This record gives sequence, C-alpha cells and structure tokens, in this order.
Amino acid sequence: MIKIPKNIYEAMIKHAKTKAPIEACGYLAGIDGEVKALYEMTNADNSEEHFSFVPEEQFEVFKKASGLGLRLIACYHSHPITPARPSNEDIRLAYDPNISYIIISLAQDTPDLKSFKIKNGEVTKEEVEVL
Repeated sequence: MIKIPKNIYEAMIKHAKTKAPIEACGYLAGIDGEVKALYEMTNADNSEEHFSFVPEEQFEVFKKASGLGLRLIACYHSHPITPARPSNEDIRLAYDPNISYIIISLAQDTPDLKSFKIKNGEVTKEEVEVL
C-alpha cells in the first residue's frame, strides 16, 4: 500500500492536467510507504505517448530527497487519453522493483489514479490510500 496526502494527490492530478496532452511525470519521496514530497519532473520526450526523465534532474531530486531523510518510493506519470494501467513500454522500462509506479489517466471526466508494483515484467496492482 502507498499512502498519499490529499494535497500531494491533488498536486499530481493538477500536474497531469496542466501538461496534457503531453505525459506529465515525476517522483514521490517518503518513508515506509507514506509519501512526504512530490517532485515534478520534465518529460524529456515531450510526448503524448511516453516519457523519460532528464538525468540531471533525477540526480537533483535524489539529492534533495536524501537531504530530507527521504527516499524515492514512487514514480508517477500520466496517460492523457488511455486507461490507468501500465503499457508494454511502462512494464519494459520499470527497472526498480522496490518502488511504486503510479499512473494517472485523464481519459474520462474524472481523473483515475492507480498504483502498481512491477517486478520482472509482472504487474501487481497496489492499494492507494489518500490521507
């Protein structure tokens, strides 16, 4: 289970809507499955269908989170026109089995946020609790 404070949940939704139709992306940092910080990232691909991080930004976010005693516990991105489920590319690029992969779908009027664990190509849905 991943626990997300309501203000961070709302900030992720806002980030996704603001960047649409481009995929928004970022990291969540926290402790013991509870999110404490959101880090919006640049989608280096500037694409409606996929994203990649800017390596220098990734390093800066890692340093900021570590400096606060936090670790990166989730990667999030939006699917502007498709459901909140990992694409084949999302599964292929899920290199860290220890973090959560959050997808925000804007395909319907109400945004849909889901979280997954992905290990060795196997996808498991994860419960999300909004605090």
